[in-house]
Amino acid sequence: MADPLNIDPAHLNPIDKDAVEHDAAPVEAELPVETTEAVEGATQGLEIGSAVEEPVKVRLPAMLRGKVQKDGSSLGTGRRKTAVARVRVRKGTGKITINDREFEDFFPVERNRLQIEAPLKALGMFGAVDMEIRASGGGVNGQAGAIVLGLARAIQALHPELHGILSDGGYLTRDDRMVERKKYGHKKARRSFQFSKR
Repeated sequence: MADPLNIDPAHLNPIDKDAVEHDAAPVEAELPVETTEAVEGATQGLEIGSAVEEPVKVRLPAMLRGKVQKDGSSLGTGRRKTAVARVRVRKGTGKITINDREFEDFFPVERNRLQIEAPLKALGMFGAVDMEIRASGGGVNGQAGAIVLGLARAIQALHPELHGILSDGGYLTRDDRMVERKKYGHKKARRSFQFSKR
């Protein structure tokens, strides 16, 4: 019986014979060598970071949903679930009043406060405007979402050139998720009554 490691070239295909005879040396592909003159000519005058900067195009809104008042303030209405918020924005020191109550008193949860402050921080206007807000309907989270939309619309009415930043942050998008209606034959929208076999 022949040793499996000792290969006899007589029993191989013609292609395999060449591989055994030439010791199967790896073949290096000959690549065309580029001339250094062509490379230098293509990169002449270019430095890292020297790309020509195009002017930033300002995206303007197709429709303004806020209103600018005669006194220089602006109004925006926002909705979320069943909550409605009417937001009045004017230049000031960053005071926020909701239904004649302080901001921290009305929203004790920090998550809701940060959610409302987010559009102002994205624009760099935090602490530069005063807000008077009337919120009604819904719960705490719904009112917070409604205030964000109303605030974004009010700021967009004052400064249409900021539409791009507000839109990219998602602050101008109305969250249309609502509670699904209850169906007959079900306990809730989808929950069925407990099944009893007997």
